[in-house]
Amino acid sequence: MILIVNTTTDRTITENLHAELMKKGFSEARTDESDGKKKETYEIVEAGERKISPCIGCNFCWLKTPGICSIKDDYEEILKKMIHADQLWVISETALGFLDHKGKNIYDRILPLATMHLHFKGKQMRHYRRYKQKTDFGLIFSGDAEKDYLEKWNGRAALNFEAKSLGVFSKDEIKEAVTCML
Repeated sequence: MILIVNTTTDRTITENLHAELMKKGFSEARTDESDGKKKETYEIVEAGERKISPCIGCNFCWLKTPGICSIKDDYEEILKKMIHADQLWVISETALGFLDHKGKNIYDRILPLATMHLHFKGKQMRHYRRYKQKTDFGLIFSGDAEKDYLEKWNGRAALNFEAKSLGVFSKDEIKEAVTCML
């Protein structure tokens, strides 16, 4: 399942994504039982108007309430969907050449999906994933940004969860982004 979280208020981006995914045979339904074939599925969460607070670094999601963020806002629903997603695509506006605060909050609040326990992967320390599901990361941005930097940053974010980066695309590269989806 592909989880697409649009933190912008621009729904044309998700409308274009929806159209491209439908052309490729993706479905919003779980399975298509009529022809006996399982279709790839996706879900779009319009989070532009939702309240998604920044991580406060309390570590409750690791120590006091493992896997559960202590901040009670609209992010909890998104986090529950991430647990089952094969891919997470964040759509974010930019500020000062980077993700704006809403897009960054999505990434920062993924920590409950990891444990506080660490292990070496090559020569780098990594957290253990809390759940077996591995979720790869993709990013679509709207506005001016340093794309090379966003590529590196998204790659590091994915690496922290033993996942892979699916790429970084501007909102004008929707077709290219869709080619990287399952």
